[in-house]
Amino acid sequence: MHTIETVAPDSPVAAEVVRAYLADVASRWHGRTATDAEVEQALRDEPSDDLRAPSGTLFVAVEDGYPVGCTGVRFLGDVAELTKVFTLPTHRGRGIGAQLLRAAEDACRARGVGTLRLDTRAALTEACAMYERHGFERVAAFNEDPYSDRWYSKPITIG
Repeated sequence: MHTIETVAPDSPVAAEVVRAYLADVASRWHGRTATDAEVEQALRDEPSDDLRAPSGTLFVAVEDGYPVGCTGVRFLGDVAELTKVFTLPTHRGRGIGAQLLRAAEDACRARGVGTLRLDTRAALTEACAMYERHGFERVAAFNEDPYSDRWYSKPITIG
């Protein structure tokens, strides 16, 4: 059994799961296990310190006291951006990602944000499939992130 918790991005539980996320993404990018130096660089390149009120929120899925997944949401006026959507490989297929998405959508709804968007890579096939199953639609690029080749958006029903 797991719970979804809101955590500070500088908390130990957040640091652990965000490091696991970046190690997974960097390893997929390089096509091999990422080195510690590459993970450290990814941590510098993709900070999460803004995933706290009022600019954002970081959700962590916790099971038996250990983080098993995460997602962050950045609030940008009437749009929010989803970031760091991740479930440990050993815990995939159990609905954790879907619960994290719902938590992000609920946070948007509570703030009156009408659109949730994200950027990703087509190589992250499990993630792309999950977004599409949950109503995200592909859209034109809305940023110039060099690591992204796919962009999604979903309207959030408010009220």
